[in-house]
Amino acid sequence: MAIISDKCGIFCNRTLNMRSIEAVGYDMDYTLIHYDVVVWERHAYAYLKEGLKDLGWPVDHLEFKPELAMQGLIIDMEEGNVLKANRFGYVKRAFHGTKPIEYTRQRSIYRGTLIDLRDSRWKFMNTQFSISEICMYMQLTELLDQGKLPPSVGYENLYRIVRKTLDEAHLEGLLKQEIINDPDRFVALDPEMPLTLLDQKESGKKILLITNSEWSYAAPMMTYAFDPFLPGSMTWRDLFDISIVGARKPSFFSSRSPAFEVVDDSGLLKAHRGPLQTGGLYVGANAKLVEESLDLPGQRILYVGDHIYSDVKVSKSLHRWRTALIMRELEDEIEALRSFSDKQSTLHTLMVEKTQMEGQYSAMRLLRQRQLKNYGPKGELDAEEYDRRMVALRQEMIAMDEKITPFVAEASALHNPTWGLLMRAGNEKSHFASQVERSADIYTSRVSNFLHYTPYVYLRSFRGSLPHNPISQTNYIGTPNGE
Repeated sequence: MAIISDKCGIFCNRTLNMRSIEAVGYDMDYTLIHYDVVVWERHAYAYLKEGLKDLGWPVDHLEFKPELAMQGLIIDMEEGNVLKANRFGYVKRAFHGTKPIEYTRQRSIYRGTLIDLRDSRWKFMNTQFSISEICMYMQLTELLDQGKLPPSVGYENLYRIVRKTLDEAHLEGLLKQEIINDPDRFVALDPEMPLTLLDQKESGKKILLITNSEWSYAAPMMTYAFDPFLPGSMTWRDLFDISIVGARKPSFFSSRSPAFEVVDDSGLLKAHRGPLQTGGLYVGANAKLVEESLDLPGQRILYVGDHIYSDVKVSKSLHRWRTALIMRELEDEIEALRSFSDKQSTLHTLMVEKTQMEGQYSAMRLLRQRQLKNYGPKGELDAEEYDRRMVALRQEMIAMDEKITPFVAEASALHNPTWGLLMRAGNEKSHFASQVERSADIYTSRVSNFLHYTPYVYLRSFRGSLPHNPISQTNYIGTPNGE
């Protein structure tokens, strides 16, 4: 078998034997169907802007700037800031409006603050659908601070108005109708996607579609993305053993919502009782009903989606379904890291040298201290000589920082010029990465990557590294002052 590139890799947090999986369920948007994120979000931003203009807000001059936002950011509705945090919940980078908050002020605001996503103060923007929303919130924060928005609007209310206005645009179906009318403009087709699912089906697995999208949108989009790449007269409806639209995740996993059968192409519904039938198309339903219909425990079902909470966390925590997270932007992140690899090696070498200098400086400082206070083992030099050598070494460390700084600046802008890497916050895992690690058994950039592994693959998690493991020392992307 050919060597699989990292961009096509399936990355394993918890060992998963695909031979033990008897059913694979799929979300649709950004999972089976991938959109051009910038095109989609630019249009979503335009509808959001029109909705805010209808409120009388002065937004005519605002423009969509996708580089301002990325998946995995957190809105602080108390301060009106947009944040990137590390895996422990400490804020590593912060913006107020469209401007970065200076490090000293950032430390002052968030000293001792740990982000806990259970607290309503924080809004975790964990999908690519969030980009237009974050961009607009950052821009409106500046208008609010300038007194150009109604005085009754605060930072928290501002977010809720943005969210409500965007939801109303989606509910009216304006953007989705545009996509249906001209899918070539919005959708990045993946001809290998149908073959991937067909391999899984023919290997004996049940293939499920479980999407929040309504029938009127899901049907034409699945026809567009799947039917041209299936053999003979086969359609996407033939590929899926059970199809569920309007699933209302995450409540799909927590409630016992009734199922309604779609009885014709117009979307006519009738109440359904009993198990879901092979080849059936339903609206609503629930995860427990899926398990009962397939006569499978949750551990035998793999659910694949792009939403860290609605698709992955809830299905795992409530039903013990196995989980796969789709992150298309992972391909760009891997490519960015690959392109920086030579410079990363140089940065690592410089950081090792600087660490050695810091060790020497600290050792001389301690010996000087012992000389002056006359205790413990002392060096051969007097305090004045230690002072002279420390000054010289300090100058070398400053010069080393000047060498390091350009590499660190470039590393901090990999993938996204404003926020850097999705899965990193400085030298640490990002808060988003920690969510992926906790909730997703496996993650990958696209469903068709399963094609490179076969439906019978045994995916094994890597032995995790700890700070005392030598390998962990080779992964450094740091900052001159260690922040």
